[in-house]
Amino acid sequence: MDTIRAFIAIHLPAVVQEVLGAVSQELAPRVPERAVTWVKPDRMHLTLRFLGDTPISRLGELAEMLDAVAAQHRPFHLRLGHLGAFPNERRPRVIWVGLTGDLQRATALQQVLDQRLVPLGWQPEGKPFSPHLTLGRVKRANDQIRLPWGRGVAPASFTVEAIYLMESQLRPEGPLYTVRHVSTL
Repeated sequence: MDTIRAFIAIHLPAVVQEVLGAVSQELAPRVPERAVTWVKPDRMHLTLRFLGDTPISRLGELAEMLDAVAAQHRPFHLRLGHLGAFPNERRPRVIWVGLTGDLQRATALQQVLDQRLVPLGWQPEGKPFSPHLTLGRVKRANDQIRLPWGRGVAPASFTVEAIYLMESQLRPEGPLYTVRHVSTL
């Protein structure tokens, strides 16, 4: 069966990607060399739901579901927040920038997507939605990463007007993302 690695996301405008790229460039000299794989700014997005291996034959019904969900939601605004890490700042594995703004609307959208995916065969996410934008991934757990956790980043805001069904092809030089469907809020 032909499958793609898929996820549902919100795209970021170029100006927000540029701000995040500048944050990464500022942070990079503060960590051991090659300790973090930094995400290229043009690949940054807000993931609403990772779907994993998805049969290509199911993309049509996923697109219909996304259109129905998008039709029930109005555009909303988000802003860049502060610097953080998963699982925590003492043992960071993922370095991210949190979001502020209409988080209730972002969370409601994500929860509806999660609910609508169940009848299509996807299990609920199983963990609370934590809206964030990944800046980098720590390669080795024993590297000492000390960054200004909790510090705000340069102000930048954006309007969420659509949700995207994305394909992700993993490659040595980084993932290649392809838009498979766009649903306008």
